[in-house]
Amino acid sequence: MNEELTKNAEVCYRLAEQKAAHYFKSLYVQVMQKTYVPILTKDIQSWKHNHIHHHSLLSFFSRGKRKPDVQEYRSYIQWLHYTGKLDNYLDRSISYIFMRDLGKALDSPDTQIRVRRAVDSLKNHLTSSNEKNRGDKTDTVSMAGLYRKAQKEGVESTMIWVMDKLKTVSANIPKEMDVEQAQRKLIKIIGGVIMHQVEEMGDDISPEERTRKLDEAIRLGYSYGLTYPFIDDLLDAKVLSAKEKKQYSDLIRTTLITGAVPELGEWDGNNIYLIRYIHSELRDAFEYIKAHQRPETMKSFFEQSYVFFNSQEVDRIKDLSNADYTNEELYIPIILKSASSRLIVRSVISAPEDEGFDNRTFFYGIYNQLADDFTDMFDDMKDGAVTPYTYYMKYHDKRLDLINPFELYWTVISNLIHNVYHSDTKTCEVILDRAINGLKRFKERMGTQKYNEVMELFACENPKFSSLIQSMVRKADDVDFFDKLLRDHMITILKNERKEQEDFLDTIETIRSQINNILNIPKIENISLMKESIIDAANYSLEGDGKRLRPIVTWVMGVNEYGLNKSAIVPLIRSLEYMHTASLIFDDLPSQDNALTRRGRPTLHQVYNIATAELTSLFLTQKAIEEQASLDQFDSKTVLNLIRYSAQIAENMCRGQAMDLDSKGKQLTLEQLNMMCFYKTGIAFEASLIMPAILANAEELEIEALKKFAHYAGIAFQIKDDLLDVEGDPILLGKSTGKDAENNNSTFVSILGQEGARKEMWEYYCLAMEALQEVLRNTTFLKHLLNYIVNRDH
Repeated sequence: MNEELTKNAEVCYRLAEQKAAHYFKSLYVQVMQKTYVPILTKDIQSWKHNHIHHHSLLSFFSRGKRKPDVQEYRSYIQWLHYTGKLDNYLDRSISYIFMRDLGKALDSPDTQIRVRRAVDSLKNHLTSSNEKNRGDKTDTVSMAGLYRKAQKEGVESTMIWVMDKLKTVSANIPKEMDVEQAQRKLIKIIGGVIMHQVEEMGDDISPEERTRKLDEAIRLGYSYGLTYPFIDDLLDAKVLSAKEKKQYSDLIRTTLITGAVPELGEWDGNNIYLIRYIHSELRDAFEYIKAHQRPETMKSFFEQSYVFFNSQEVDRIKDLSNADYTNEELYIPIILKSASSRLIVRSVISAPEDEGFDNRTFFYGIYNQLADDFTDMFDDMKDGAVTPYTYYMKYHDKRLDLINPFELYWTVISNLIHNVYHSDTKTCEVILDRAINGLKRFKERMGTQKYNEVMELFACENPKFSSLIQSMVRKADDVDFFDKLLRDHMITILKNERKEQEDFLDTIETIRSQINNILNIPKIENISLMKESIIDAANYSLEGDGKRLRPIVTWVMGVNEYGLNKSAIVPLIRSLEYMHTASLIFDDLPSQDNALTRRGRPTLHQVYNIATAELTSLFLTQKAIEEQASLDQFDSKTVLNLIRYSAQIAENMCRGQAMDLDSKGKQLTLEQLNMMCFYKTGIAFEASLIMPAILANAEELEIEALKKFAHYAGIAFQIKDDLLDVEGDPILLGKSTGKDAENNNSTFVSILGQEGARKEMWEYYCLAMEALQEVLRNTTFLKHLLNYIVNRDH
């Protein structure tokens, strides 16, 4: 590595360290002199009038609606709105974000206007969402919801890109790390960069420029945010060996010092495949950030990034068994990393230098870091991590020189309110709200007994001040924040989604295995002397590695949702797969798509001959009708209705295939293609939902809702097929790619291009998700089926 560059980086770090040391010295003096006690006592005495309410008996009975648990996202928002508390709740929440994430001073008239505008916008969104989605089974933090927002801003292609990236990142996070927390952090960073970009845009920006800047912000946010799971969290986790950590850290350090990502080279360790993926992804992210830096901000970006990384490394190598760390060694890296992490965001978007922002962010960072370290102290102690709290817990009775981090925390608060934000009333309100809220949340999570033990250990030396703080923790109300609600809500969603997806895949695999065992068509005994090639051919096609999605959907809907007897609907399960397999045999014929492989094996007409394939397809169609007529545990009129519906489905599938054949060599309109795809693909998907509903005598309204869902989901499925034919892996697909172009077929890709087809698929995904709201049953399986449809690789 270039010695001059290394020296420059070290000089940059030492200068930052000197500034942090100066800040720490001023805090140290305030701690020693206990100046924070009288100042904050006065602040809290004034503050508490807005937060300790003495309810009369009359007001108790008039309150009406019970306060829900803070973590009940939608119910809690409704309650706040109902009680008239929503405005203040959102005001302190947005004000806090403007301070913490955007580095704004709340006494600025411009900031006040922007906070008010943001509060009004968020309130309108939350209240209208609650009204519109009463009983809604989707969530505000959903792929469909995010895509709809992206459409309004014209960045839907970028949203598709980032959703694909997040999916891949999640799949590559090692099991030793917290996947949901990593996802949340990454999403939070993306959101933070977008917020900064929006603030920098101004109100007079053109729609085209706004779209361009938002696209850039999302990509920059992902590129920067990627460093959290794949640098910070990875180096903290017990995934890499000590040797691998050293090699990986050196690689990151070299990148930040030289401005270029070195080749990975030889990797001595068990995590080579993980590191290869991370190296590739981080290299692309780094190059994207670099390419979007203005020359005047490039230096600042590299300096802040190096300070951030190096201060983390300094902290990371500390050993809790070392009893000799000084106060400066404990706190200065924290000041550096907490400030530089937010300063980088402005560097990332090439925002112009703002001395006020830089100063406020520098002084503010340690407040947030001390609050986080307090929350995580027991997890950190368990991991052997050195933080001011873990170190004090271990050595407070042996090292009388150690600063009590809880006292320093309140000193930082006092310093921020009065020396950084100039005793601004709104700032005082918001920071004290946040501080008391943090203690209340910790107490709720740890339990009263554990909380009291912690407070006894970290109690400030002034008993009256400590008593005042604990009184506020017990009595104060209206100190909660939207970002905390959203954080908890997002983690819950991510965990639930992960569990639901695992359950979905388990269900798919279990039922698929059971279906495979019931599909074989036995030979007729009394003609066993003759070769029955048609049954052999039928079983050959049925034994292929099919996804069995349609019969699986029927099984789940019939058994799990409608409560039908499993053995009673076995004939229906068979009939659906027979019909589907018959349609595939026809589809593969030389007169139609002339496919060579299907389900990972040669197509039927390749193994036998065209005539046998045609007869086998007809044979399976008739076997399907025979199976449906065997549904003897259901009312005959109901079965007749089902067979009539099934015949209509088969007719429409033939119409769709005829449309497909007639369209070869012709340029279809999007409307014509949608119609053809529905008849070819969507109608069969509809059948898998509607047939069990018919057997269960479901209401007509529910059947119509299921048809609407099937219509949209079926077209999304076909668009994904068209995309896979262009960009899929033939091995995973089990068939050759490029057949549509070879056959001169009109597809969503040929009409719209790959990017346009992707947008169209997500549009139908959203329509299908929205249609699920009308289905008055548990739709979790169908939701994950839809996710599978658009995210599958085969």
